[in-house]
Amino acid sequence: MSILDKLTNYKDLQGLSYDSLDRLCQDIRSKIIQVVMENGGHLGSPLGAVELTVAILRQFDPSGDRIIFDVGHQCYAYKILTDRIQQFDTLRTWGGISGYPKREESRFDHFDVGHSSTSLSASLGYGKARDLLKEDHEVVAVVGDGSLLNGLTFEALNYVSEASTKVIFILNDNTMCISPRIGGFATYLARLSSNIHYRKLKNLVRDISLRLPKGEKIEKFLEGSKEKIKGLVKPGNIFDEMGINYWGPFDGHDIREMETVFTLAKKYDKPVIIHLITEKGKGYRKAEKEPWTYHGISPRYAHKCGKSWSSVTAETVEQIAAVEPSVVCLTAAMKEGNKLNHFQERFPDRFFDVGIAEEHMLTMAAGMAAGGLKPFVFIYSTFLQRAMDQLVHDIAMQNLPVVLLVDRAGLVGEDGETHHGLLDMAWNRSVPNLEIMAPRDRVDLDLMISYAFHRNGPSLIRYPRGEACEKLLRKGFLPKTFDRKTKILQRGKEWVLIGIGNTLALALKASRTAFEKGLPEPTVADLRILKPFDEKTLQDLFESHTLAVVLEEGYTKGGIGEGIASFVNENQINCKVARTGVPDMFIPQGTIEEQWHYCGITVDQVVNFYIEQKRGKTG
Repeated sequence: MSILDKLTNYKDLQGLSYDSLDRLCQDIRSKIIQVVMENGGHLGSPLGAVELTVAILRQFDPSGDRIIFDVGHQCYAYKILTDRIQQFDTLRTWGGISGYPKREESRFDHFDVGHSSTSLSASLGYGKARDLLKEDHEVVAVVGDGSLLNGLTFEALNYVSEASTKVIFILNDNTMCISPRIGGFATYLARLSSNIHYRKLKNLVRDISLRLPKGEKIEKFLEGSKEKIKGLVKPGNIFDEMGINYWGPFDGHDIREMETVFTLAKKYDKPVIIHLITEKGKGYRKAEKEPWTYHGISPRYAHKCGKSWSSVTAETVEQIAAVEPSVVCLTAAMKEGNKLNHFQERFPDRFFDVGIAEEHMLTMAAGMAAGGLKPFVFIYSTFLQRAMDQLVHDIAMQNLPVVLLVDRAGLVGEDGETHHGLLDMAWNRSVPNLEIMAPRDRVDLDLMISYAFHRNGPSLIRYPRGEACEKLLRKGFLPKTFDRKTKILQRGKEWVLIGIGNTLALALKASRTAFEKGLPEPTVADLRILKPFDEKTLQDLFESHTLAVVLEEGYTKGGIGEGIASFVNENQINCKVARTGVPDMFIPQGTIEEQWHYCGITVDQVVNFYIEQKRGKTG
């Protein structure tokens, strides 16, 4: 039996020797690798944070202390050790545990996270709540080096001295976020790691660890050593200038060393940032060698037959860039996910990875466009949410020709609530000057990208996670230009199904099912341009049908279906509009198929709209 199997919960860590703890960490890594290889998920980050998690749980009690992980994919070992070992096999599955911290999942998860750089602000909030409610517990935020480079983190750091509350920031520095970290602050962290003053501090703490008698009060040591520590960490330190004591760097895989530092931090009466050096992917050789590849992996049951939407989008933009020197590409630490590696190799001077800084990226793209370039911004739909102000004020209000290529639009599967791309249609259809498009296949994608490149204003092209269809219901010659028209893919009678990008396949299946049930076969239309509507085609459609069903992979509240219903009402057309899409709720992790079924985005639901309407008329 492994040491992990013998544990009942994190409190059992206290009775283990350091040799046993080393073996436990190996057990935890084996468990993480086994489950992630089966279910998919993040691999490099949680493997690098195992010893760190063990040390935290030996020095802090999550039943009282507040422990907040930034981004959240560092938390797998934490989940295993906080009463979820029996459920860990269900990681990222429907009805199972989330791949991120989730308050409703466990009383030990103190803040829901999935996007970067929130932990410091949340911990300051927790600290002030503790102070005002006169409670007595520690507040600990674990932040990655990639997250530390984000503007939200700097806003929190800037407020630490003003907040005047005691918090412990743990910087987990593995020199990576997803791809190698970007920018001047990354270089600054590297300099800190090699600074002789901090190496002296590390040696001091190690010496203390060896010399302290068992049971001696740490306060006695601190009384005589505060000034010595302060003297060691002061030189050239940006954190110290911001009112945050910086300690480190320390070995993030040395439990004994971390415990000593955490003990000091608990007794220290001011905010402190503890810099730990870890190795992403530690314990799994492939992940150690290729941390960017093994940042996240797909489930074992996932199999791909063709190219992804991400790949074909990057290829199309690269083809335009080969003949148009004004084209530049921007991404926010998602080069791998957006499949931009080859573009970077081919056009290194026209590729810009800004790090985890979506707001900066959009305003920088606006400046590039104002300066005469043609920026293509590659961004996941869920991360676009973080930069809506920049999209509105800096791009759309100035009507600048920035092209937003919005990846992972719709339900994304196992990453769950924090990563679904469900708001981009509802939010962006109200933004003036912005045109929004959704391709059904690669043919349309190429046409839309070319049109957006030549347009003198902002464009947004949304596409889903998964494989891209090369051609869907196309006969004869392929079009050469994008005509901004809604297309009729199949003529029927009585009712019309309006698909949007990824939902066209569902519309066609529903049409076949209706025919098999002896119902009138519906007309099937591809909306294509979501803003502005092709009003002429839509009016003709609605005037010749009594029911229109809009299929959208986004929130129905404020979504495209609402816009179409409003159009029908304003033009006093006698056509009922029904909508299938995502209801007013956050959708949990699972497969995309499970999520669609949960939301009612199904063939049966679509067909039932017609059946219910006929029943209402005859009833």
